[in-house]
Amino acid sequence: MLAYILYTAFAGLAIVPLCLYWRNPYFWQDLTYTLTAIKIGRRLRIFSTQKPFYSILDSFLDKVAKQPHKKFILFEESSYTYRQADQESNRVARALSSLLKEGDTAAVFMGNEPLFVWLWLGLSKLGCTAALLNYNIRSKSLLHCFSCCDAKVLLAGADLREAVEEVLPSLKQQGVRVFILSEGHESDGIECLSDKIQQASDQPLSPQLRANVNIKSPALYIYTSGTTGLPKAAIINHERLWFATFLQSFAGVRSDDIIYVYLPLYHSAGFLMGLCGAIENGITVVLRRRFSASHFWNDCRKYNVTIIQYIGEIMRYLCNTPKRDNDRDHKVRVAVGNGLRADTWEDFLKRFGDICICECYGATEGNIGFVNYTGKIGAIGKVHFLHKMACPYALIRYDTEKEEPVRDSKGFCIEVPRGETGLLVCKIGVSAPFTGYAKNQQQTEKKKLRDVFVKGDLYFNSGDLLNIDHEGFVFFQDRIGDTFRWKGENVATTEVSDHLVMVDCIEEANVYGVKVPGHEGRIGMAALTLTENMDFDGKAVYQHVKNYLPSYARPRFIRIQDALPVTGTFKQIKVKLAEEGFNPSIIKDHLFFLEDNKGYVPMTQEMFESVAEGRIKL
Repeated sequence: MLAYILYTAFAGLAIVPLCLYWRNPYFWQDLTYTLTAIKIGRRLRIFSTQKPFYSILDSFLDKVAKQPHKKFILFEESSYTYRQADQESNRVARALSSLLKEGDTAAVFMGNEPLFVWLWLGLSKLGCTAALLNYNIRSKSLLHCFSCCDAKVLLAGADLREAVEEVLPSLKQQGVRVFILSEGHESDGIECLSDKIQQASDQPLSPQLRANVNIKSPALYIYTSGTTGLPKAAIINHERLWFATFLQSFAGVRSDDIIYVYLPLYHSAGFLMGLCGAIENGITVVLRRRFSASHFWNDCRKYNVTIIQYIGEIMRYLCNTPKRDNDRDHKVRVAVGNGLRADTWEDFLKRFGDICICECYGATEGNIGFVNYTGKIGAIGKVHFLHKMACPYALIRYDTEKEEPVRDSKGFCIEVPRGETGLLVCKIGVSAPFTGYAKNQQQTEKKKLRDVFVKGDLYFNSGDLLNIDHEGFVFFQDRIGDTFRWKGENVATTEVSDHLVMVDCIEEANVYGVKVPGHEGRIGMAALTLTENMDFDGKAVYQHVKNYLPSYARPRFIRIQDALPVTGTFKQIKVKLAEEGFNPSIIKDHLFFLEDNKGYVPMTQEMFESVAEGRIKL
């Protein structure tokens, strides 16, 4: 009898997981996420109260002690162990110790190379904050980015000397000391640092130099991409740095992995999620100066890469390279990043093999993020009760014409139901802080929403329109400003772009709204690049948009470009294109106009004038 009861009990227990899986096919993935989140939460609580404060630098020093001879950085034909990296950064810290003290800021202006890492580690050992400048910026933008973080010195790569000399008179007026990372060739206002670093001792520095650093202290300044206006310096404190670092844990990164970092180190993806995540896990980093689609897989094979990062259109670039017999001959098992379209996602997996795609969502300065830990194609994340407890968020109704949230009769925002698109907002609080932008109170305030659900509450405005389906998966729809209103309807640029690239002759599409005299809102326009060896097929494009898009969402104007303008992290730039409009006397690219019932035809100056004067009805 006892044996029968035990057998029945064990059989029942065996059925429980099946029942749970039947009710929720993502049960085990949800459970894994839960356990990982709890583990991370415990670690962050310890870090926040531990004295002295335990920073990512301390994590690096622990790895130096535990695995001194393990490869840390592989760069071109050079390699550096954890111990060598520690020694090189000690030299940097000692060379800068007479110039900087704890709490000072230094601007780092250089491309991806090991010296970038040594500079950051050296600054951290002095208790200083690094401002990571985009190496593509020049002139006014460069001065702006340098000035808004109150940096005391500028540390620039040898290849960027010309860009520095362009703004040198202004820097000298501010009393800034400028150092070029090269030997010799000093000039008025520019000092060389490399020889000073080489002459410095590589012995460890006292932790007392950074004794006052805590979890809320600024660790970095990372700049927004500047798709509109001048870049803004997001303040990344040590708490936020740790949050970003832990993304690799959700992706299942192991201590024996090798990560490929080719995204710019001045950006949060390459620096926080790539480099700092690698340090926390004690893994090897393959560092490349820039992304190259033609060298990507050869690099992965050469260095036995197991983890890759992606952002924006990179996966599509890889899918568009010529097919090879060895496309699946690699050791990559995980890809971590954001901005991967569903169609490219499927193509990538079919071509390059069973790679776990960990799509995530978040902004450098934001207080909310999502992780798609299930691999659901097209989703940027999944709703989880622990996540919502720590970061109370909501999707609220948004009026794209007035460019503001919709409020009810009491003045409060309206949460949208599941399956409906809304603006993502997240409550600002202890567990989800928003530190804002350095020396830019106006832009910091613009990201805040007050009196959202109750009087006096405060939320972070993500600026992104998302949709949560009935399974709890989160999907990106568009950005505020990218979504425009025409004929009383909202047009999502991402949706229109996704349809356009389905036409054979179209390689890339960048959709935006342009103003037309005498009309409310904006009408759709698309900048396109064409598939190699193909011409623009106006009839095919018209037939496709007619079949798949409502009339108000069909681009009325088409602009053919050799390449679409993007930021350094492959985000499409729309504002400049929208400002240029559709005047053929100004725009030298080929322009096409959608004539009713005829399709896309070459646009003439006469057509433009007829549209502008209202003789052609839109």
